[in-house]
Amino acid sequence: MTDRGERPTRPIPSKPAGYVELARYSSLGRLWSMLAGARRAGRQVSLVRGDTPDVARRRISGYALPGAGIFLDVARVTEELDGGFEPHPALVALLSDDPGPLRAELNTHFELQLDFVVALTAGRDLIARPEFRFAPIVPGLSALPADLTLRARRLPRDEIHLLIQRACGLA
Repeated sequence: MTDRGERPTRPIPSKPAGYVELARYSSLGRLWSMLAGARRAGRQVSLVRGDTPDVARRRISGYALPGAGIFLDVARVTEELDGGFEPHPALVALLSDDPGPLRAELNTHFELQLDFVVALTAGRDLIARPEFRFAPIVPGLSALPADLTLRARRLPRDEIHLLIQRACGLA
């Protein structure tokens, strides 16, 4: 379901779990400029499932960062490998406390796809929920096991805000 330029006017009641605060005392105008910037930058802006067009919450998708191996959550990948894994030189190096080869593999063959849900609350807080995932640039080109879950690390609020601004063409 695609949002066709409507300007949402009804803030959501409060900040749901999983959202980070980007700005206090914000306005609908700021949300509208983010959404318009995202459209101009070629991103997809859509309604969140279950919301009506007047609700001030939208999903922004279609922004990707190549060479984003630095964003890998090394601890979670290492934890997953403790249960067994298909041998790969980068994974063996990771288990030897050297994330360099795995990050290099990600920088070469993967991009970090960054989707966001942005919203304005009734308390005038501009909030966002990041939805990041590593995806192969060309499927099948990397020799990493297909069942390996690559997760992005948790980012601080300021980094998330900067990434949203970049996705919306505002930074």
